[in-house]
Amino acid sequence: MFSCIKSLGVTGVGGYEVSVEIYITNGLPAFDVVGLPDAAVKESRERVRAAIKNNGFKFPVSRMTVNLAPADKRKAGTIYDLPILIGILSAAGEIKTPSSDCAFIGELSLTGELRPAAGALPMAIAAMRCGIRELYVPEANAAEAAFAEEIKVYPVRDIRQLLKHLNGEERIEPAAVPAVIRNDENLPDFADVKGQENVRRAMEIAAAGGHNILIVGPPGSGKSMMAKRLPTILPDMNREEIIQTTEIHSVAGLTGIGNPIVCSRPFRSPHHSISAAGLSGGGSNPRPGEISLAHNGVLFLDELPEFRSDVLEVLRQPLEDGQVTVSRASGTVTFPSRFMLVCAMNPCKCGWYGHPSGRCRCSLNDVRRYQSRISGPLLDRIDMIVEAPALDYEELRSKAPSESSAEIRTRVNLARQRQQQRFDNADTMCNSHMDSRDLRRFCRLSPEGEELMKDAFERMGLSARSHDRILRVARTIADLDGAEDIGIEHLAEAIQYRTFDPTGQ
Repeated sequence: MFSCIKSLGVTGVGGYEVSVEIYITNGLPAFDVVGLPDAAVKESRERVRAAIKNNGFKFPVSRMTVNLAPADKRKAGTIYDLPILIGILSAAGEIKTPSSDCAFIGELSLTGELRPAAGALPMAIAAMRCGIRELYVPEANAAEAAFAEEIKVYPVRDIRQLLKHLNGEERIEPAAVPAVIRNDENLPDFADVKGQENVRRAMEIAAAGGHNILIVGPPGSGKSMMAKRLPTILPDMNREEIIQTTEIHSVAGLTGIGNPIVCSRPFRSPHHSISAAGLSGGGSNPRPGEISLAHNGVLFLDELPEFRSDVLEVLRQPLEDGQVTVSRASGTVTFPSRFMLVCAMNPCKCGWYGHPSGRCRCSLNDVRRYQSRISGPLLDRIDMIVEAPALDYEELRSKAPSESSAEIRTRVNLARQRQQQRFDNADTMCNSHMDSRDLRRFCRLSPEGEELMKDAFERMGLSARSHDRILRVARTIADLDGAEDIGIEHLAEAIQYRTFDPTGQ
């Protein structure tokens, strides 16, 4: 007796089709699972056996072989419980074999209830590409999987409900596509920020062009406060960005009934004790790290010099390529990691270097040693460096209202719209993603601008990368002004964000 049930798997953040083949034959009772299963897949034997018996079906007392094809790909997780159960009942003649355009995923409890699985959206998208028309998933994953749109997704509560549906006794209604609703009501607002007009301006430019930014200032100057408010002024994600972000969070197990899709741009703020693998991703079965979970959003590194040097150096390739490759014995996986890097740091170990109160007791060598923990190549990949001075009493107690996040986001959205029209549906989404060809085409300078750029390049000892990043920032400033060309005032402001030297040398 033989049956074949379609299922799916996940590698990295992409899904692929899996055929669950069941063969029942005479011989001593046995239940073998082959096809490179991990421990969780092998343990499905006991869950499936208990679920079949607890729901009134007869478990075959025969020799059973379950093959998960393709057999050369490692299978991980508990998502194969449901297709194995359906395959066994089908091969044993207990139920009719489902059609070949149906697929099943889900973990079983011992009583036959379905528990949620990670990676529902990437598997639904893979099912759609493989020609599967009906996908049966746990009830908690249905809304997420339904976002694939071009496939019918059936939410399954338990196997009794599923078998009644397959037998035509009691139909399950397909899940509806969840609505995309950005909810910023409970997020902090820029209206709470007192003073720091220069930092607010820099944050607006960074949000408008997707630029990396470093904020340097003493404790209590509002660095972390403003960084946490950055997501409220970022533009809305389009459908493609929502799918990309949700796929990553789904594989990491961060989606659920309350948040089936990720509608708002992520904000990730790992502690400085994080490991390199925690930042880049890893594990025996590689999972996305913090830089991938921040894809299409913000990665905030507070107290930047406190991070270990090997952790910070992990950022160099993703900042350039927009992806990170994790190699393990089980294989190589590439995760997307196109994020805005926002960093904050104190000017010295005690934090008060240069403060008018003179409370800092660090020597100049101590200051340089502390600030030199950040390597030159990493600093070269940061577009903007801005100083956040300590607030005076009048600024702190001022009753004058500050500009809200909604007002700033209006200008940011207009600037992003100009960029999208300029790039005309190309892979470039914003100014920070421009390559050398885009720079030559869209960042032409006037003769006066060329002279200013040459003077800054020679006087400041800029690298080619710094030169390009200044042009990208200048292009964003011009977009915020609604200017067609980069003016000398736009270029001068962009250069200003490279003049602060955080190394103190």
